[in-house]
Amino acid sequence: MQMNNDPYELSVELPAVETYLRLRPAAGLSAMSPESAALGLPNTWHAVQVRHGGEPVGMGRVIGDGGCFFQIVDICVLPGHQGRGLGKRIMAELVGELERRAPAGAYVSLIADGDARHLYKKFGFRETAPASVGMHRTV
Repeated sequence: MQMNNDPYELSVELPAVETYLRLRPAAGLSAMSPESAALGLPNTWHAVQVRHGGEPVGMGRVIGDGGCFFQIVDICVLPGHQGRGLGKRIMAELVGELERRAPAGAYVSLIADGDARHLYKKFGFRETAPASVGMHRTV
């Protein structure tokens, strides 16, 4: 979706492994291995990319079981393109697709890094603490 005179184009598109591996750390997210990206990306439920001059500068994905549980992941925009509402556009597309296709009552979660929680609150997400807390572990 490109707006008039908007240099950014948002497309429903799974990032290539190389794009994924470049965008995550460049935008401040943890790096992933090529092997894990190659295995994980095809299991994406919905994905978007933001392009500027044809080059990917942002992305976001929804993963999950397709029925009961979904998680929004990989929301990132390169630093030189931040502050232009691109994260909001990515979230709007992902949440819109969840509202269109996910079954009623599906549980959608995400992990908010830093001030990103303010963006996510605009889309109806709320902190779970103290009733529950997010936990994680790497293998």
